Amino acid sequence: MTEKQNEIKSTENIKETKLADALSERYLAYAMSTIVARSLPDVRDGLKPVHRRLLFAMRQLKLDPATGFKKCARVVGDVIGKYHPHGDTSVYEAMVRLAQDFAVRYPLVDGQGNFGNIDGDRAAAMRYTEARLTPVAMALMDGLDDNAVDFEKTYDGEEEEPSVMPAAFPNLLANGSSGIAVGMATNIPPHNVGEICDALQYLIKHPDCEIVKMLDFVQGPDFPTGGILAESRANIIKAYTTGRGAMKVRAKWEKEELSHGQYQIVVTEIPYGVPKSDLIMKIAKLLSEKKLPLLADIRDESADKVRIVLEPKSRTVAPEQLMEHLFKNTELQINFNLNMNVLDADHTPRVMNLKEVLAAFLKHRDAVLVRRSRFRLDKIAHRMELLQGFLITYLNLDRVIEIIRNEDEPKPIMIEEFSLSEVQVEAILNMRLRSLRKLEEAQLKTEFENLALEKAGLENLLSDEQIRFKKLSEEIGEIKKQFGAKTVLGARRTQIAEAVVSIDVPIEAMIEKEPITVVLSKKGWIRALKGHTETDDLKFKEGDSLKLALKAYTTDNIMLFASNGRFYTILGDKIPGGRGFGEPLRLSIDLPEDADIVTLFVWQADEQLLVASLKGKGFIVRTKDIIAQTRSGKIILNLSDDDKAVLCRPAVGDHVAVIGTNRKMIVFKAAEIPTMTRGSGVMLQKYAGAALSDVKFFNLEEGLAFPSGNGIRVERNIELWLAKRASVGKIPPVGFPRSNKFGH
Repeated sequence: MTEKQNEIKSTENIKETKLADALSERYLAYAMSTIVARSLPDVRDGLKPVHRRLLFAMRQLKLDPATGFKKCARVVGDVIGKYHPHGDTSVYEAMVRLAQDFAVRYPLVDGQGNFGNIDGDRAAAMRYTEARLTPVAMALMDGLDDNAVDFEKTYDGEEEEPSVMPAAFPNLLANGSSGIAVGMATNIPPHNVGEICDALQYLIKHPDCEIVKMLDFVQGPDFPTGGILAESRANIIKAYTTGRGAMKVRAKWEKEELSHGQYQIVVTEIPYGVPKSDLIMKIAKLLSEKKLPLLADIRDESADKVRIVLEPKSRTVAPEQLMEHLFKNTELQINFNLNMNVLDADHTPRVMNLKEVLAAFLKHRDAVLVRRSRFRLDKIAHRMELLQGFLITYLNLDRVIEIIRNEDEPKPIMIEEFSLSEVQVEAILNMRLRSLRKLEEAQLKTEFENLALEKAGLENLLSDEQIRFKKLSEEIGEIKKQFGAKTVLGARRTQIAEAVVSIDVPIEAMIEKEPITVVLSKKGWIRALKGHTETDDLKFKEGDSLKLALKAYTTDNIMLFASNGRFYTILGDKIPGGRGFGEPLRLSIDLPEDADIVTLFVWQADEQLLVASLKGKGFIVRTKDIIAQTRSGKIILNLSDDDKAVLCRPAVGDHVAVIGTNRKMIVFKAAEIPTMTRGSGVMLQKYAGAALSDVKFFNLEEGLAFPSGNGIRVERNIELWLAKRASVGKIPPVGFPRSNKFGH
């Protein structure tokens, strides 16, 4: 074939496809491969392929609980060489997790050596560790030799592996599972196997029961690390009914009394999946950052059991308050997000509720029971056929021996003379002479009759579903007896508690209340002096001076109103101390360079403030709407590019006096100013070439007070200045300050 002919032939196999279609098709194949072959467990045995192959490889190596251990490197080598063509590290990590009693509720691997710990330390290298199977794993694989499940070719076609385990043990719910696939994930918590068995037995008797009835048995997750499930019954029911939901898990703690009225908190169990060392480091970091004001110190005194000691800041702090504060701010409380996304018997991923998962397990166990029964029937039929041949041989033993001794081809003669089958003759001919001499008719007949009874029982079992379910219930009862609550392994570890009732911890309880004087300089340096002190003799950096001062307490929220229309909040306890010149305010809040602080004050609940801009626009805002939770503050007064915020005044009174830089004043009813949460406001006073200077709220009956000379003057006859909002106004009363300020 010429080169041109080869070229023509190769182009004939080219199929034009849109790139988007080709990518979509290939990505879908990749996604399904990830979902089915890696990330989601099978609802029947609760295993992912890597776990199934690990257990099967260990079984092939005869690593059952009664034998010795073998190096993990040997197991991993067999797994990646025969069944699972992936990296040895990932396979070993999967094996390690199956052996960790703090990660798996019912370990499937019995490890010897360093398999990691609850602190998050990794296991030793696979060449140093050894392993064998546990009784739980053996229960999962019970029936593999009895044709209980289908086998499929391994990736290279040289060997076979089970497509699913027979799973006498309800592994999916008992040990849980987690994984992230493409576009979906699963997160199933461990549960108590005794409770699961009770639910299964009830479901066998009442297949049409409601899901809520299942939760009378399966109370909720049972984590290997214990802890407290602090969730309402309604939320638990909702989660298990839909297959999705979040449940709060808390650390278990107790109070230890010390001398002189002191006490300490001891944490004995931590939430599932939280490494202990990471938990302590994060709490210590928060402590150093002064974000846990109720806590004085944390120590790890753990040995074989968890013991984390928490010291309160003061003995006056209630233990419940301290723990509520820690639950809210640390991983001593977590949300476990339930997502029962699994592969069903047809390898289709879907989210199942609790009843569907239990029903799928029972259906699988029924199929396993049928297959094992048929396998046993075949064995019985074969053995009964042989026994019939042995009985005939016993009755004609001398003639059989004569034929075997004298005939070159005894097989056809025996078939014809005694009406035997080829299977029977082969069995007779393969027997040793000694065995022939020991044949006893009574023994043969007894064995035959026993097999006939067993055969009849199996045939009844296969034909009657009720008999099968009774058998399944007995098998489940055996699992409960072996691994249930009466055993050390099966006793419930996670305590079921009522839903969390949040305890509000007042700021005063977390911070010692001390008087401070907050000082802000003109160049934006802030500090807090101890006590309520005078500020006349304060020192500042060269070229700097006092701008604002405020007497407050460490427990107060200090509000700062800036010229960009934002309110910023700083806790009094967080303001740098009075030594030196303090710190730049911009280290505490995100204040733009072109913005400045207009005023600062102590936040009070249920008050109203007037905020206004240079152009004379403003509105009233409630103090509950100005609290800022972030460094960037909270925008309240919207401003145009050529405007800025200039004042913030308490809105107490039935009238408002407004004066501009043009020395024109008006008085109008306070009700004319709207109350808003955010906006640009309304015009307070009209200006021509001037701007807002000051605003004051007052009661009309009491008159308008302002500084005059060395004293205070009260103007009661103010009809001259009464007008509608946004008027121009008139010259203020005689003696009004030339600064155009009301002197608050």
